[in-house]
Amino acid sequence: MVERGQLGRSQQPLRKSQKVKDALYPQNLCPIHRIAMSGKGDRGMIVVSPSRSEPGHLQSVLQKTRIWLGLFILGLVLSGLTAFPLERETDLLNRVFHVAAVAPAGGEPVLNTWLRRVHQGIVNTNRDYPFMAYGTDWLAFAHLVIAIAFIGPLRDPVRNKWVLVFGVFACLGVLPLALIAGPIRGIPPYWRLIDCSFGIIGVIPLLICLRYVRQLEQQN
Repeated sequence: MVERGQLGRSQQPLRKSQKVKDALYPQNLCPIHRIAMSGKGDRGMIVVSPSRSEPGHLQSVLQKTRIWLGLFILGLVLSGLTAFPLERETDLLNRVFHVAAVAPAGGEPVLNTWLRRVHQGIVNTNRDYPFMAYGTDWLAFAHLVIAIAFIGPLRDPVRNKWVLVFGVFACLGVLPLALIAGPIRGIPPYWRLIDCSFGIIGVIPLLICLRYVRQLEQQN
């Protein structure tokens, strides 16, 4: 059993250390800091090094997480909204790339041939079978709903970390879908790579967010 005198002496350095912390860092300013002694030199200086768990650092990590998540949500919203006016968008693409209404006799780039075929297919489908566009309407709706789901980690990324993991698997799933279903549906190889790029680009901000979330978990 420790005697009362020994217990009192053992608590004296802790009390002095606490007094130094309270004097240097008031509770209402910097609640989490680490105070390290540089050693007993000539002046016995006290070196104060703020911990990475201080509120300022945590707030910075949280802000970065929300910025990357905001970009990801914006991408989902744009992908959803642009899935509605497909006929107008493909017509705009044809104008941008100067695609002729009829294939020229002297030949043209393969991209122009593909853009013309896609636009004509959408025009003919909307004219003769307008109900087929109902499928792409649901595609657009799905993107918007998924974007809403990411509001959870935008508000609390640690508690809703599973949404970020779900997003990573969804982005990775774009690759096999494009590479397997693309040839079956007659999608050109270069366009399949464009589709794969959406999954690769989309997973980058999610992986960055997961790295920030791990930092927040360690500090909490």
